[in-house]
Amino acid sequence: MKPAQLGKRGVEMKDTHLLRDRQTVKLGLVKVVKDMFPDDSLKTTYSVQEGVFCRLSNSLMSKREVKQVGMKLNEWVESNSPIEFLEKEEGLYKYRVGDIVVKTLYPANSTSAKVEPFCVIPFSAGFIVDFGDIERDLSAPLISPDKLSSTYDKYENWLRNINMEMVSDINDYITSGRSLELLSIAEALQEKEISDIADMILQQRRALRVLLISGASSAGKTTFSKRLSTQLRVNGLNPVPISLDDYFFDREQTLPDSDDDSGSENFESAEALDLKLLHHHITQLINGEAIKAPVYDFVSGKRAKKRKTIHVGPSEILVIEGIHALDPNILPDMSKYVFFRIIVNALFGLNVDLVNRIPSTEVRLIRRIVRDDRYRGFHPEETLDRWGEVRRGEYNNIYKYQEDCDVLFNSSLLYEMNALRPFAEASLKKIHEDSSYYDARERLMSLLSFFTPMEASKIPFNSILREFIGGGIYSKQK
Repeated sequence: MKPAQLGKRGVEMKDTHLLRDRQTVKLGLVKVVKDMFPDDSLKTTYSVQEGVFCRLSNSLMSKREVKQVGMKLNEWVESNSPIEFLEKEEGLYKYRVGDIVVKTLYPANSTSAKVEPFCVIPFSAGFIVDFGDIERDLSAPLISPDKLSSTYDKYENWLRNINMEMVSDINDYITSGRSLELLSIAEALQEKEISDIADMILQQRRALRVLLISGASSAGKTTFSKRLSTQLRVNGLNPVPISLDDYFFDREQTLPDSDDDSGSENFESAEALDLKLLHHHITQLINGEAIKAPVYDFVSGKRAKKRKTIHVGPSEILVIEGIHALDPNILPDMSKYVFFRIIVNALFGLNVDLVNRIPSTEVRLIRRIVRDDRYRGFHPEETLDRWGEVRRGEYNNIYKYQEDCDVLFNSSLLYEMNALRPFAEASLKKIHEDSSYYDARERLMSLLSFFTPMEASKIPFNSILREFIGGGIYSKQK
């Protein structure tokens, strides 16, 4: 097995799709499902923590059938069967696995015995292939991903309704000159979703006092929050934002990151926040009192002398946004009905084919590379170097609370990889052949090659994608 990629910061990158041992399991799954269900096909649908949800493309699976899949897959692993690499063609790796040929986006091993430990768990109409978690082993129970599943199911049903389930369907729209129609459909869905969330908040207005918004890196939290605020104002609610960043302790009081040999401060932990003061201020605001909120100066690493007065009136709602917003430790002890929790994530729903899904993690990484390179002064190599640290923060501070949220908002857009392709290619070309990140560059360039480039000038100025390519009304990069 190829060692997991390590950046200069020493943080392991454990994205499921990048590990050969896990890709090898997928090859075995394709073969087992083909043997057991010759008239059907396996579809890999979405990630569940460190696992992946799979189902049959045309029928439901019983628990007994899922158990048989698990048994047959383990038998295949124990057989130590050879896997023959044939060629890489049009961005896909081709392997001969027994009597079938399987194409994958990412490389696998040469024998069935080289796999990471896994278990097959019945879920919904299919099953989850679980590889454990970065914070738990396979013996610990998997938290049932009901919220994640319902969000994906809703999106999948919508895709089927508009007859767009594969990357090729999107490409056809663009090559046939229907880009504006594609844009309109994708943006209308998101506006409707945001409006529906605002209506949900209004319905709970009597008890609700605080809106909590968290989300993965490059999920588009800033634009989502601004657009939701607009819809709330339409509903007669004025959002009052409070920044968690302002509650950081002074830098010299912040503990170093135990997973970083450089000794740099750990701002990813909620312990870096003055929780006692934060709890006190949230309680005061909920009770209708005014507070003098701190203002954190990142240049000096200290709280500024200046304070800002914040008050939440009867027609207003407190909005707390940030990576720690759903961490129960940041909240004072009071009724859960006071809080409305939202997680924002880019749950990309398109597949290259039934077996090969486009990983949402890759889509967010491409978003971040484009934004960092164009507007934040970070070379793509720096973004790649930080990515493992970012992912670790997501697991520790966001995903563990995902099933506790009231709403999981999907910020992905049907056309985004097509629109991002020209920007991303220009950024990735800055990584040269002698770079330790050249393989990552080639992997992402290969992924982008599946998408027909699309002109970005017609993308609406309030689109979440504008947060990354620029020109948005909510972003600084206009």
